[in-house]
This record gives sequence, structure tokens and C-alpha cells, in this order.
Amino acid sequence: MFVLKYLKINLNEFGRMIYPLLKSELTSKDKMMKPDLSQRSGRELLAFYLQTKLKQLIAFDKKYEKPMIIEIRPDFISNFSKRLINNPDKRLLIGITGASASGKSTICAQIQKITQDLNLPVSILSTDNYFKDISSLILKYGTFDKLRDSGYDIDSPDGFQLDVLYDDLENLSIGNNIKSPRYLPNGTGISVPNAIPVKAEKITIIEGTATLFDGIKDIFDIKIYIEASDDIRKKRFIQRAESERNQDIENALKHWEYLICAGQKYILPTRKEADFVINGDADLDYLSQIIEYLHYITNAFE
Repeated sequence: MFVLKYLKINLNEFGRMIYPLLKSELTSKDKMMKPDLSQRSGRELLAFYLQTKLKQLIAFDKKYEKPMIIEIRPDFISNFSKRLINNPDKRLLIGITGASASGKSTICAQIQKITQDLNLPVSILSTDNYFKDISSLILKYGTFDKLRDSGYDIDSPDGFQLDVLYDDLENLSIGNNIKSPRYLPNGTGISVPNAIPVKAEKITIIEGTATLFDGIKDIFDIKIYIEASDDIRKKRFIQRAESERNQDIENALKHWEYLICAGQKYILPTRKEADFVINGDADLDYLSQIIEYLHYITNAFE
């Protein structure tokens, strides 16, 4: 009943985007009985079904006027299917990374909005809150900018509490709620421990530059790299620096140059770890409809 009600409400919204895929589902006379996931045979049936649907979605996206998927790891679908079959109780961890202003936060905000609308069990965690406390260093140098100019490399793996992050992710994966630290983005460099409650939902999305660093990357079930051109990223960064951080243009440009170097050194190498490389300048409505479609195909059983 839920699926039918959902379709009646949202069908017209699919018009020019993903509607052809949804239409093929609606007109199909073959509906799969909901598999018994407590049995391996049931999980194998579900994995085969999802493989088929994901391949259809990927093929559709390739033909779309502005594709969401830039690259996909060739063995991702088969590996993910094995994970669903062999480890069904583990909570799903999705890691999203990308260089500064590539679109990570915007895409995650859209995911959060649509999953809340659909009442899906999803939590979102930012690795930016796992920066180490550098308040004493900022006091020593006077300001964050002076600390940066001294050569301190805040975006390196050494600048994060990776051990705390890993422990928190491990707890979330087995269903334990956590309290993540909170890094204050006000130039003080203060990190408050155990400050943000995060519920261990069926799916947790973890976004930030530290997501695919060594020591963290292997815990994820799905790894995503967001990519956008330097021109788009620079425009976003300068706008954000002026509107949200009240930075003058000279200092914003100086910090941008630092981020370009840090991104090439620490973030770009993690691209090769990703299962998906996603367009950071993609149509957010299209992204929403992909999520809705995935929600539909995982619920469209007899």
C-alpha cells in the first residue's frame, strides 16, 4: 500500500528525468516476492535483483544529458552483492569525499532532505568534526591564517583524529550509537569531544576530506568521490568565504591556493579508491529522483 500511495503522489514529478525507468517498473507484470533475508538463498535472490536494477540505472545515467556518474569501479556491483549476501547484519556505511567546494556538503544536504521526506533510516556524519584541536597553536601564532602561513598543514591526515573516527565508524557499523566530536569552524581551532549524537541507522553517510584516507577507507561498503572543475570549485569557495565566513577576498584567495595544493597532495590520490566518481555539478533534482527510484525498487515486492 505504501508503494502505491507513494507512486500516486510522485509520478508526475518524474517527467523529463528518470520517468522512463520508473515507467518500465510500473508496467512490468512480473513482481518478485519479497525474499526471506534470514536465508542465504533469499539474500542471493535479492542481490541478483539489485544487480539487475543497478545495471539498468547506470546504463540510463550514461545516456542522460548531464550524467551523475563519471566513473564506476568495474567490480563494485559484484563485490557489493557479496557483502549483502555474506554480511547482512552490518549497517551500511557510505563514504563521500572530494576536494574543497567540490559539492560534498551540497549533495549530502540534498540526500538528507530526500531521505527525510521518504522517512528512510539514514544518518549523516561529517569528518570535518574530527579535526584535531589546534587552539593552543592558534593562540601561539595569533590567528588561524598566521598558523596556516607558518606552514602548518591542517588538511593532512595528521590533522585529523583518525583513530577516534575509525572507532566511531566501527561502532556505527555494528549498531551502536556514538557521540562525535565537534570542531568549531570559527577560527579558534577548538574541538569539543563527544559533542554530537549520531544514531546508528541502517545507513550512515560519512562525508569529508578524511573519508578515504588510509586507515579509514576500508571500513566503507560504498566509497564515493565527488569531482568538479577547479573553476566551479573556486567560484563556490570564494562565495562561501565572503558570505559565510566574512573573509576578505585577499585572504580567501590565499587560502584557496593552500587548498589547491592540499587537495592535489591528499585528496586527489584517494580518487582511485572510489567505487563511484560522481559529478559535483550534477542536477540535484535528478539526484533526488535517483534516490527515490532506488527507494522504490527496494520496496516494490509482491
